[in-house]
Amino acid sequence: MLVSEAVATRYSVRAFLDTPVPKDTLVRLLARASRTPSGGNLQPWFVYVLGGEQLVEFKAVIEAKLPDMPRGEGGEYLVYPPKLKEPYRSRRFKCGEDLYASIEVPRTDKAARLRQYANNYRFFGAPVAMFFAIDRIMQEGQWSDLGMFIQTLMLLAREEGLHTCAQESWSFWPKTVGDFLGIPDELMLFCGLAIGYADESQPINQWRTERAPLNEFVEWHGV
Repeated sequence: MLVSEAVATRYSVRAFLDTPVPKDTLVRLLARASRTPSGGNLQPWFVYVLGGEQLVEFKAVIEAKLPDMPRGEGGEYLVYPPKLKEPYRSRRFKCGEDLYASIEVPRTDKAARLRQYANNYRFFGAPVAMFFAIDRIMQEGQWSDLGMFIQTLMLLAREEGLHTCAQESWSFWPKTVGDFLGIPDELMLFCGLAIGYADESQPINQWRTERAPLNEFVEWHGV
């Protein structure tokens, strides 16, 4: 698969098949993703992989806590700025509206929306979950490096016929995730990732987010 094909076919999958992903495939993906560039070659990423009975056990822990904490226990960083200005606010709003429209859940049905949101914490049925962490001493540049690592991993997954969903929603469960996986205190949980084979028959996997035209974000100087 060409890189351009991987970019074009990658999307956030929210319904997975339960088809297992072989461990050697995951090892290959992570080894290749380790070639991601990072400033000063710091390689500031830490990855925790969950599958099999360990994943079942972990999801049961979260499931037991969801009734009292449907949106988690509180994150250590802001996923979005508290007051989004335009055009970011409208882009985020439309993304949410299109997602719920794909499964015919109106804005007024708060309970149904919350049930769908809870599927984040089931990894949308994916057979493998990953968590990414970064040392607390790192700064914005290294957070960017971690983002590049995750993006590289997601594109490499497409080459293997796999799909993914990066999930910053997991940043709201730092204590539970940290306790279960034994993540050291000096590391901060950044996000989770669902990985597996997409269930293409599900309506929630049929829509795609839009992209702004080049003239909205590109300026040409001397080119």
